[in-house]
Amino acid sequence: MPVSVRITNADAVFEGGGVKGIALAGALLAAEEVGYRWVNVAGTSAGAIVASLIAVGYNSKEIKDIICELNFSAFNDKTMLSNIPIIGPILSIMSVRGVYKGDYIEQWLREKYKAKGKEKFKDIRTEDEDDMYKYKLRVIASDISQKRLLVLPQDIILYGIDPDELDIAKAVRMSMGIPLYYKPVVVRYKKGNRNRKSFIVDGGLLSNFPVWLFDEEGIPSWPTFGFKLVDPELQENKEGKSTINYILSILSTMMEAFDQRYIEISNFNRTIAIPTLGVKTTDFNLSKEKESELYNSGYKAAKHFFEKWNFNNYIQAFRSK
Repeated sequence: MPVSVRITNADAVFEGGGVKGIALAGALLAAEEVGYRWVNVAGTSAGAIVASLIAVGYNSKEIKDIICELNFSAFNDKTMLSNIPIIGPILSIMSVRGVYKGDYIEQWLREKYKAKGKEKFKDIRTEDEDDMYKYKLRVIASDISQKRLLVLPQDIILYGIDPDELDIAKAVRMSMGIPLYYKPVVVRYKKGNRNRKSFIVDGGLLSNFPVWLFDEEGIPSWPTFGFKLVDPELQENKEGKSTINYILSILSTMMEAFDQRYIEISNFNRTIAIPTLGVKTTDFNLSKEKESELYNSGYKAAKHFFEKWNFNNYIQAFRSK
């Protein structure tokens, strides 16, 4: 006899973390098994990928199937310059500001969205009149030219682009553009009579875990859950001492450790901490066995969290005053 599951509304915010995002999919399955239905979703980098797949209509089991069939090593689509032995990556960074193009993942995402009949943000509009909740999905990116945090699609209007017309795959590509690893997305626009351009990169530079994104004053109608990727311990970098690895290690440390130092207790209370088993952001050549371990790590962490979670207790402790 099938088990009855109570369907409950919730919002979800997914942290960035490159290939570690596999664990987010496992946690998602555990949450949906409990009975949560996602109203609003958001994320940064890999978290934006997971959130976007939910927003266009995929459920947790479909996302698991997508991950199982995915060849993550294809995400490392080298530029022409980076194929040159030894000095190629440095030349590529100097020329196009990235070792890899990032075209493969953008096209892969576009195909997945099209399969659900969704391409632009106008296709995932809600019925809410509040601009904050106008779209089911929001993703975080960083404009390094203007030193500005971007919440997309709403903030794309700053560049003279209608948020309705923003391509979902392009927005997610902006959010997961690890600096120097992937080429930045260049947005050209006019300011007054002058032509301008901005370089848009990974949102993790400014907010890798935007669990605050759907918060409002007062008692919420439903919970917001944060899905956070947690490294078991600081590990020595053993990736080599070349210039490119040194630069990428600095960026990886900055993006992965940004939110580790301090999280307010109210946010920690609604956060699912997912062990990442020592996997690094750009470990795109993971074995299938390690991918499975990551996925199961997310599932177990979320299952344990929801066994103890109580929304009423959360409200009384943190949102009733």
